[in-house]
Amino acid sequence: MPAVMIQGTGSDVGKSLLVAGLCRAARRRRITVLPFKPQNMSNNTRLSAAGHEVATAQALQALACGAAADSDMSPVLLKPRSETGSQVVVQGRPLGAFAARDYARLKPQLLDAVLASFARLQARAELVIVEGAGSAAEVNLRRGDIANMGFARAAGVPVVLTGDIDRGGVIAQIVGTRAVLDPQDAGMVHGFIINRFRGDPDLFREGCRMIEERSGWRSFGVLPWFSDARLLPAEDTLALSSGGANAGGGGRLRICCLALPRIAGFDALDPLRLEPDVRFSMVQPGEAIPEVALVIIPDSAAPQADLAVLRAEGWDVDLRAHHRRGGRILGLGAGRLMLGQRLAEPGGADVPGLGLSEADAADGRIEGMARAEVLADDGFRRRWLSRLGATPVVRDWGQMLDEVLDRLAEHVEAHLDVSAIFALAQQAGAGVAERSAPGAVRR
Repeated sequence: MPAVMIQGTGSDVGKSLLVAGLCRAARRRRITVLPFKPQNMSNNTRLSAAGHEVATAQALQALACGAAADSDMSPVLLKPRSETGSQVVVQGRPLGAFAARDYARLKPQLLDAVLASFARLQARAELVIVEGAGSAAEVNLRRGDIANMGFARAAGVPVVLTGDIDRGGVIAQIVGTRAVLDPQDAGMVHGFIINRFRGDPDLFREGCRMIEERSGWRSFGVLPWFSDARLLPAEDTLALSSGGANAGGGGRLRICCLALPRIAGFDALDPLRLEPDVRFSMVQPGEAIPEVALVIIPDSAAPQADLAVLRAEGWDVDLRAHHRRGGRILGLGAGRLMLGQRLAEPGGADVPGLGLSEADAADGRIEGMARAEVLADDGFRRRWLSRLGATPVVRDWGQMLDEVLDRLAEHVEAHLDVSAIFALAQQAGAGVAERSAPGAVRR
């Protein structure tokens, strides 16, 4: 069945957004299309209708396809708990917590589960658009790889490589990737896309020609910067440090959120961040909590570790001073639990909480929400913001996302050879090595 894989020269080069745009472009051409990412690392997830975890990026791509999010779309999900370990979720269900070294040994065993999920999606669609992870050039990780060339080779899916010109050095990004790839891996790549170009794309024609000559790969086009990308959910915390999360309006209601190291589900704050009457900012490590009306303690993938960081930054002192001055505090998910007297983790000892729980705040200025996704409920958000003194404007969050995805598809169609990319997808499956029938991973 037709499939094509978008790999990148690095992390945060725009793969997720590009796949979403191609998915919506296919849907507008009346092609039944589904997204797929073999391995994803993110603490931003959604729940499928079956109650299984799906990476937020694939949930957005599913929306672009007009399909319901499914755990098969992100069969291996790594949720970082520390600098060296993650919770591993396979086909929507937690498998366990693994140190990086242990996961490297586990990873080859997950390929069958990945291929099984991919096969199920292929059976439901006329086209599957696959997203790689990180960089295709990380050849030190090639052995046992299931995220990029390891998957592409096993499934026989042709690859298009994406480079980010905005960060500079895009010629070296792509030509350098070609230089380090194994010849058989390089043979899976059929062309490249230059992403995030600012200015007149025609000015890079010579650059494309040079890349074509040095790599032997064709250009599928130069994609200009898509300014409305800020309106779509970000996949990972790189967006928090790049300023994307601080793109709130210049409104009257000032809200800030603590940028905890293992922040989870921060994309659920987007409906709040994009309200014109809200001035939203992230408080980075090393910064004091500013004068705002509301401070948000976000959800966390490692609550006790993040609570320790919160204290080390002095934010606990800032929070108490903020509350004494009449400010509000909102805890989301694990952030809500941090507000209490004690914070427990499964299998671990309790640690002292902040002692600021909503139950102890008779003035009603300390609140908690079990899940931040409630902010996407238009009725709830309007009522809640009105109570805080803001004038809510965004009437239909889902419709706004849909309109942005349509504009993204038009942007992609205008600048890339989408027909050639979809034609390339017809080559999927050619030369696939024989394997035993894929199945689910053992738990």
